[in-house]
Amino acid sequence: MKTSLQIVGSAVFIVSILGSSNFAIAAINDAKAKPTAKISKTTPKVIDEDDIEPNVQQSKNIDYKCELGNSLTIYTNVDDAQHVAIRWKNHIHRLTRISTSTGANRFENQKAGFVFISIPAKGMLLDSHKGKQLANECKMTDPILTDALSLDVMTSQTK
Repeated sequence: MKTSLQIVGSAVFIVSILGSSNFAIAAINDAKAKPTAKISKTTPKVIDEDDIEPNVQQSKNIDYKCELGNSLTIYTNVDDAQHVAIRWKNHIHRLTRISTSTGANRFENQKAGFVFISIPAKGMLLDSHKGKQLANECKMTDPILTDALSLDVMTSQTK
């Protein structure tokens, strides 16, 4: 408020010096005008890849039975070999492929701490935040799909 009064006061001073010229009147009108655009103080949200909700409607699913009665489901999408979705404890998480030198399939969700490692015979789910195994000795429940899916879908990497 004090700044507006100073600006208007300066404009009145200019008018008194210049008389009633158009320049002085425009200066007064500009001083009274309020800014029309507001500057947003919030930063745009960056979407974390680990937070994306996976759509498993069109996916092929592979069910695994693991030690200690645990089970999990992997959802694959032939159009996206870099990601899978995993259902663990009634929650679905998106995991991103991490390249390995051993040929094993490794998928991670760093935010949730999930690491799924799969070889054709079995898979395991790890919690990287707690440093422990969540599910081990996980084997596909449909032996017919074992060879086809493990070689076709899980190992298809885009180059």
